[in-house]
Amino acid sequence: MFKSSTPKQIAFYAALITSFVVFVLVLLFNYNDAQLAPALNLIFLPTSAFAVCFFIVKYFIETFIYRRIKIIYKKITDEKKGDNTLEEQSLDDVESAVENWQVKRDQEIEVLKELETYRRNYIGNVSHELKTPIFNIQGFLHTLIEGGIEDPKISLSYLQKAARNVERLESIVNDLDTISNLEAGKMELDIQAFDIQQLVREEFDNLELQAREKNIKFSFKEGADYSFRVKADKSAVQQVLNNLLANSIKYGKANGQTKVSFYDMDKIILIEISDNGVGIARHHLKHVFDRFYRVDKGRSRDVGGTGLGLSIVKHIIEAHNQTVHVRSTEGVGSTFGFTLEKEK
Repeated sequence: MFKSSTPKQIAFYAALITSFVVFVLVLLFNYNDAQLAPALNLIFLPTSAFAVCFFIVKYFIETFIYRRIKIIYKKITDEKKGDNTLEEQSLDDVESAVENWQVKRDQEIEVLKELETYRRNYIGNVSHELKTPIFNIQGFLHTLIEGGIEDPKISLSYLQKAARNVERLESIVNDLDTISNLEAGKMELDIQAFDIQQLVREEFDNLELQAREKNIKFSFKEGADYSFRVKADKSAVQQVLNNLLANSIKYGKANGQTKVSFYDMDKIILIEISDNGVGIARHHLKHVFDRFYRVDKGRSRDVGGTGLGLSIVKHIIEAHNQTVHVRSTEGVGSTFGFTLEKEK
């Protein structure tokens, strides 16, 4: 009862109980007090006790309880932009508000911790990705400076290796720049209608040599070998297809296959790229679109890439207000899918 009451109500209850006790005591012991009239005893003393108790209890609650939580409650109501004052609220209301405030703060702290962890990991990953080609270039150049330049076989080989590492650095920087522009909304999309099936065929041709090295066969799933027209930025979607198809080659099995499927879903077209490669463990799936995230760090660097391809895919598709997803079973293969607006 008291928990859901205001200070005035609590004081009233306390005073009422006290005055009742005084009233009972007066009835019991009135015959021993000859100086006070019975009527005065029955009315004045209980009434006085009620008034005194009411103000004492009210003062105590407001001074030692409510004023101590006013600051907290004021902060809560200020954040909610509410008009209620502390005196108009019950203890239940105050307790609930404080608990909600604490839960909200705990959640904010958790988010900040996650962001800080992400920041540290991101900086560490960028540093590691940049240091590897820089150290390689540095080693090749020092070898040449220390006399290797005089040997035609060594000089040409080391210059070619240094050039490849410079290209890797350039690729990382370009990919980071692309992601930054996408996140900042600086990338202007050139929306046009085009045949997505034809664009996939073009990427099949562009990646034919890479696929041939592992004897991986490109094909369309049954029912996907005809025209599907979408509205999107063609060059950006081409980059998405290139990244996803290149990934299917890198992590595909020798003599494997990569299939592309299309699904007409009324207002959108779902495009899926499936392979029968190494697959991805379940606990890695939620991170595959993170920047520099690698399922198998050692193996991933062996097959090349900046570690930014899937993150770019995600940002490009989301810039089109569409979605991207992945399904995978370790040892069986993976399916990456994304949606695009269908041409009306």
